Amino acid sequence: MVTIPAQFNGPERSGNGGYVCGLLADEHGSEITTSTLRQPPPLDTPLTWERDDLEVRLVTAGGAIIGAAVEGSFAREAVPCPSEDKAASGLAAYPGFVRHPFDHCFTCGTQRGEGEGLRLFAGPVDDNRTATPWSPHPAFGRADGALDVPLSWAGLDCPGGWAVDFNRHSILLGRMTAQVIRLPRVGEELLATGRLDEHDGRKFLSSTALYTRDGELLGRAEQTWIEMKTADS
Repeated sequence: MVTIPAQFNGPERSGNGGYVCGLLADEHGSEITTSTLRQPPPLDTPLTWERDDLEVRLVTAGGAIIGAAVEGSFAREAVPCPSEDKAASGLAAYPGFVRHPFDHCFTCGTQRGEGEGLRLFAGPVDDNRTATPWSPHPAFGRADGALDVPLSWAGLDCPGGWAVDFNRHSILLGRMTAQVIRLPRVGEELLATGRLDEHDGRKFLSSTALYTRDGELLGRAEQTWIEMKTADS
């Protein structure tokens, strides 16, 4: 049994995509995991796990599949580590400071206080890249001072969404493949980055990575974002 607390939202009424994909990955246990979201994850709602030899599924009491995880692999090279100057310029240019469709998002929401959300604000640094400095708040550490797997996946989420640009495209995370090489630690000075890799119709492919200031790769991800249909589309 598992419940996604309301604190871990992306859109206002559903779970943060990276966090929920990380829950699935943590339960599956592969070194590299691909998590697919089938529908918006409900908040504060009891869910259960289903398993077979290949797949772990998160399901509602009525049997609807929220998401599933399988062993994964990467299709692209990791996003290179940004310089500290680039990361600082990305933070300064973060579009969410001006306009943000999900300003209470657990990962990148500007209306979340210190210790309430990750406050990871990755802005544009090149035509297809985002970056920002980031240091995890002590409120998110385990007893050993490290973030857990779902929180680490949440940190790998939104830099890819802002590489697509949440303000230009109404997108939601559909799939995420990620590897956490080393869990980030609270207070650690880190560099987060994202890259838009491909755009095909309503589908956007992006990649993200999390580094230490010394260039150690802590984790990386590849994402598929789906643009939502609107009344005008």
